[in-house]
Amino acid sequence: MISTKYRRKIFRGGMGEYLKEVVLDIQKHKPEIVIEEVNTDEDHIHVLVSIPPKYPVSHVVNLLKSNTGRKMREKFKFLDKVYWGSEGIWSIGYFVSTVGINEETIRKYIEYQGREDSGQAKLEF
Repeated sequence: MISTKYRRKIFRGGMGEYLKEVVLDIQKHKPEIVIEEVNTDEDHIHVLVSIPPKYPVSHVVNLLKSNTGRKMREKFKFLDKVYWGSEGIWSIGYFVSTVGINEETIRKYIEYQGREDSGQAKLEF
């Protein structure tokens, strides 16, 4: 899970969908990194990704953050005003958890991310 800087709620309208496309596009350049699920809420993104052992998790997170941040600012120029004087759109940290036998639960959580708050769906574990 990666949060936007200052937890700004910027992923509204088509921005969240565009962000998902950018994340999935990373597989074209690094096919060994498999993006399994992606979903956004207004101020963060969840990604379920399979990473080969040769890549440190931090490397993949930095790859995600740098590519998505750059492309989002190129496409949505107003982000330069939102994050004036700042290079990125992402907060410094991130949350990572490894998945074993509960992978399906994680998939469902990511799939329904953002819907429960809006009353669109209820997720049962």
